[in-house]
Amino acid sequence: RRQFAPARLTDDELAMVGKLESHTMDHPDMPETVRVECPDWAEAPMRASLGERFGVEMEKLLEAAPLDLRINPLKANQQSAIKALAKAQITAETTQWSPLGLRVKGRPPLGSVEAFKDGLVEIQDEGSQLVALAVAPKPGHQVVDFCAGAGGKTLAVAALMKNKGRVVACDVLDKRLKRAAERFRRAGLHNIEAHPLTSERDPWVKRHKRKFDRVLVDAPCSGTGTWRRNPDARWRQLGPGLEQLLPLQANILDSAARLVKPGGRLIYATCSMLHDENEAQVEAFLQTHHDFIVKPVAEVWAEEEAGAPPPVEGPYLRLTPARHDTDGFFAAVLERRAEETVSEESVPDIALEQGEVDPVELGKAIDA
Repeated sequence: RRQFAPARLTDDELAMVGKLESHTMDHPDMPETVRVECPDWAEAPMRASLGERFGVEMEKLLEAAPLDLRINPLKANQQSAIKALAKAQITAETTQWSPLGLRVKGRPPLGSVEAFKDGLVEIQDEGSQLVALAVAPKPGHQVVDFCAGAGGKTLAVAALMKNKGRVVACDVLDKRLKRAAERFRRAGLHNIEAHPLTSERDPWVKRHKRKFDRVLVDAPCSGTGTWRRNPDARWRQLGPGLEQLLPLQANILDSAARLVKPGGRLIYATCSMLHDENEAQVEAFLQTHHDFIVKPVAEVWAEEEAGAPPPVEGPYLRLTPARHDTDGFFAAVLERRAEETVSEESVPDIALEQGEVDPVELGKAIDA
């Protein structure tokens, strides 16, 4: 209908279109940040984090993200899942890094596919799967997913535990956990319980100090690693900026650390590519928590039965789209010393100073 059609081009707009005819969008005088579509607020931290790889990584973030699935090891393996998807005319192949991953060709409507409805597969980027593998949970473990959100990593962790032990999915927004409950049921997982928190300082945390083998903190972050999956996110910041996120991340990490028992592990993760949200947060945490040490990713990978080499070198799991063809992810595995040399009481809790972020309001902004 004519009333819904766009307005006719003006004479000036038609003239501009005529000048652009037969030309590409790139111009030799175009600034690099314009060419790779980096917003002003992100240029300095992205350049500081990526160094000479700024251009190549930002270009990769302009491409469409692939569709990755994670198999449910309770119901399938990679090959059986590939066959089940083939029955629905869906072509998939194993992922490069994750032993649980499949990469699907195209964008098929998975909601009506039996393999998906029966819980054989879940949608999850390969990088996110690798973060769950870095948790390295074992059957019988007591595990907390402190910022569970919609439960993607919770599902992966619980499945790796073979439905044995206990996984507590926490979040400051109860509605997130309610949405995740259906995914848990579809996957046939019975070792997950949901526990909403009033804040990262909820009294539940203090009551369960040093009770858990693994504590995953998938912290709220800038989301720069997901820009190829959410291209508008670089231009429309629906949540808080870095000035609010950085102190909140530190506060969450400090509080969640109380749950880790001696010999247990705290896994700090983001879907950010910014140093300030990743390595800098871990370094600051270690300066005030002397009873934690970094467990290098290579050592975590060596513990697994498959014995596959890790996808990265260095102590941390740092994934980027150009290097690994995954979303941008960061994860650090921090192990609490079995015999603590510093008492928890000697390390004060980190409190947010003036300008403190209300965690529930922040969660609402991020979830919007």
